[in-house]
Amino acid sequence: MTMSDALLVDDAGGVRTLTLNRPARMNALDDELVEAVQQALHNASEDGGVRVVVITGAGQGFCAGLDLHAQMEKGIVFDAGDDLGWVGRQALALVNCAKPVIAAINGPAVGAGFGLALAADLRYMADGAYVAAGYVRRALTPDAGVSYFLPRLIPPTRAMEILLTGRKVDAGECRELGLVNGVFPAPSLMDEVRVVAERLAAGPPVALRMTKQLAHRSLEQDLLAHLRDEWATIQQAAQTEDVMEAVMAFLQKREPVFKGR
Repeated sequence: MTMSDALLVDDAGGVRTLTLNRPARMNALDDELVEAVQQALHNASEDGGVRVVVITGAGQGFCAGLDLHAQMEKGIVFDAGDDLGWVGRQALALVNCAKPVIAAINGPAVGAGFGLALAADLRYMADGAYVAAGYVRRALTPDAGVSYFLPRLIPPTRAMEILLTGRKVDAGECRELGLVNGVFPAPSLMDEVRVVAERLAAGPPVALRMTKQLAHRSLEQDLLAHLRDEWATIQQAAQTEDVMEAVMAFLQKREPVFKGR
């Protein structure tokens, strides 16, 4: 099925795959695609049949960032009256998605496309792909959460160098930095990501959602506040039916079947 011509949506086994579908433009983000991605993430959050979201790109690219040609045709590239911008809302949509989000970086991820990958919970990369902030090459500053996530994911000195130079970072360096969870040959990338996605899809949905929320809140809280947050959260999780199912499965030496309640 499709959200629009610009975004393909496929459901299988609790995994919803969103494919950016503007291959002729290296899946650069225009208004239609931006709106479709944000709506798809919201829909996935609300859909009990969806356990995991995978985002990838059609053709040879993951996402080339903002489609400047499309924006300049409108005559407005950056709306000064919008204090967050669609790029900010894109980052929040990924973080606020109630399901784990995996970025399958099949090709170049640049600018806001880099931000799209960074805001995902897990990242896997094709061996020939690369990422780049790239903004300084256009005399611009980062957006889409790039300058927020990058220094939190890799050593700040390395992050600063990548941001200030705008250079390409290939898959090997991304793996060395710990920026991605794995690098695979391009032909097998989606198969490998599917294995990870299905493993997560078989997990306890409530615990996964709460764990994701805790991890993101930890970036903004001091230790004492976060320890209290953890304690409150685990008490909530302990009330779910999935906890009893996990205990019974352990005692019966079988795999648990989680229902998300």
